[in-house]
Amino acid sequence: MKKQIISLSIEEARLLILKSQGLISPDFGKGKKGTLAAIEHLSYVQIDTLSVIARAHHHTLWSRLPDYKESYLNELLEKDKTIFEYWSHAASYLPMIDYRYSLPRKKAYAGGKSHWFDQDKKMKKYVLDKIKAEGPLQSKDFEHKRTEDTNWYEWKPAKRALEQLFMEGKLMVARRQGFQKVYDLTERVLPVDIDTSIPTEKEYIQHLVKKSIESFGIINENEVAYLRTGLKGTTNKVLKQLLKEGSLLELTIDGINNATFISTERQLKSIEKIKTNNNIHLLSPFDNLVIQRKRLERIFNFDYQIECYVPEPKRKYGYFTLPVLYKNNFVARFDPKADRANKTFYIKSMHFEKGFQSNEDFNILFAEKLKSFSNFTGCDKIVIEKADNKWKKEIKKFL
Repeated sequence: MKKQIISLSIEEARLLILKSQGLISPDFGKGKKGTLAAIEHLSYVQIDTLSVIARAHHHTLWSRLPDYKESYLNELLEKDKTIFEYWSHAASYLPMIDYRYSLPRKKAYAGGKSHWFDQDKKMKKYVLDKIKAEGPLQSKDFEHKRTEDTNWYEWKPAKRALEQLFMEGKLMVARRQGFQKVYDLTERVLPVDIDTSIPTEKEYIQHLVKKSIESFGIINENEVAYLRTGLKGTTNKVLKQLLKEGSLLELTIDGINNATFISTERQLKSIEKIKTNNNIHLLSPFDNLVIQRKRLERIFNFDYQIECYVPEPKRKYGYFTLPVLYKNNFVARFDPKADRANKTFYIKSMHFEKGFQSNEDFNILFAEKLKSFSNFTGCDKIVIEKADNKWKKEIKKFL
């Protein structure tokens, strides 16, 4: 008998993804405990240096935790040591309970792989010895004036050595001072009860599969090892085995041709309990939901690109446009700027998706969310510069 493949409607698929992402009725809890629960569930929160509005890691957590404060993340890293900094698909905050799954990458770097730049073994030894002797240090602690005789202690080589040692796992980020990393020896940062056994490649893939399904509800094979090289073959084997055992189920989504997806029986059974929400989310360009652009376009029909890396003449929407998620659809994007010195939050431009017509319900929710987000970024005044004149007039009623 031919095995029947489960089929979901696009609405069901979106509901499951949004619920799994903590964007529909999140149940992480409150405060610092809720922040840790969110990170453990999502499996990572990407770090980004851009601060046009709020840094990506804080923005992503605020979207899921209404009472989120930036101090929670710092305390979890420095005091509680329940999260740590390392690479997921990019630089991220990761749950300490998943520490051992960072070790395969560290092993590769310790085995000779270079992080962006050629390695300077002499500088690496100097940096490591200095931290051993003096304790936690920042890159600026290695800054010396260049002389004609030597450039050995100049800033750039030391910074490169710090990052390489960090990627190898010999150093960890003990805390952030401002936004600058403070490095220390791993053995002085890592809690003593943490499992440090290196997983096999199969165990590592099984972990990625498990966390992907928990945090997204539905996955595609190509999404499991996103931006992780050399894992495609093992990922395929692991998924085939899990499907054969019945712990994973194969499915299709109506309207998405030539693609199969994977989930679990528990996740699929939960769909009927999910209710459509009437919330609005102003998401970070680096939010877990939107970071894989192909998935975003395929399932949510939203073609999105952050344009800060695009030359200005070629930008279509603006430097740092944020996606606007309304109910279960992406309906707009806007280009913001938080002028903290003057406590003013600017919408430099607002663009609605084709076919979407804003109404009073949308405007009320958008205004409430915008005021809340503006306050989170340290602003108490909102200025809309460029938008449809009718909408601009209507939204001002609620701001």
